[in-house]
Amino acid sequence: MVAHDIQLYAEGRTKARAYFCYLFSKNIPNRLPSITREMIIPRLLKIKAELEHCEGVYLLDEKGVQVSPTFEPEKQVDDDIGKIRADRAYYYRAVREERCTLTDPYPSLITGDLTVTASAPIFNEKGELKYVACIDVPLAEAIKIAHPTTMDHLFSEFFKVAYGAFAFALIAVAVLLFFKGIQSFFVYEITPDKFKIKDMFEATILLTLSLAIFDLSKTLIEEEILGRHKEHNISGPHKTMVRFLGSIIIALSIEALMLVFKFAIIDPNKLIYAMYIVIGVAFLLISLAVYIKFTKLKIDE
Repeated sequence: MVAHDIQLYAEGRTKARAYFCYLFSKNIPNRLPSITREMIIPRLLKIKAELEHCEGVYLLDEKGVQVSPTFEPEKQVDDDIGKIRADRAYYYRAVREERCTLTDPYPSLITGDLTVTASAPIFNEKGELKYVACIDVPLAEAIKIAHPTTMDHLFSEFFKVAYGAFAFALIAVAVLLFFKGIQSFFVYEITPDKFKIKDMFEATILLTLSLAIFDLSKTLIEEEILGRHKEHNISGPHKTMVRFLGSIIIALSIEALMLVFKFAIIDPNKLIYAMYIVIGVAFLLISLAVYIKFTKLKIDE
């Protein structure tokens, strides 16, 4: 149940963050002269009143020290004033990114249940950090805020079925290629005592292609159907393309290696063609690195 809730939260996290950012921008003054706690706390309490199941709101200063009580639903905890929160993700992420942030789920100090914290940095007119406003919300409430609509759910299920069909079709192709590669050993009588290099290369190509397609289908099932990447690495780059290109790079690298040995034995003058494949593999590898770099930057933003 907890894992399912975390996955639902991951799927709707962007929507939840947008909602909390809207609340902060609508209610709390920012980049104004003479911003004080007395100006911000009533606005925080207004946000708390708008949220049905808010666990608490509080204010930190620019160093991460709590400068207001924790305003819980039924009481005000004055003992929290002066506590250092600088090591908490909701503080240092808001300061580092200079924008509204939403944390991963973590056990609440108030209720003990999983909760998330929305936080927003507050600057003065000179752009200097003055405060960080924080709102604790139960994970269930965050899921409710970000829960996809019925249409979103229908399309999500449709795409899962479609990806499943393609993945299992690819597995069928991989199995056929695998058996065709194994069959080559018997058709061409590939044995330690008797084999031709050409026949060995053809069998290896089939097996390598089978492995690449199987790895791609495995990635599709894990990511698009089971959603495992969303549980383990919410902010990482999309892995389907990475794994697909990785499989191609591995397959082409093996092909290039085989051609090097083949041409070295049969016709050394054709080694240049193997080098063309090596150059292509190097270009793909660089392209993959650039893709990972810029995709990760885009997601982090």
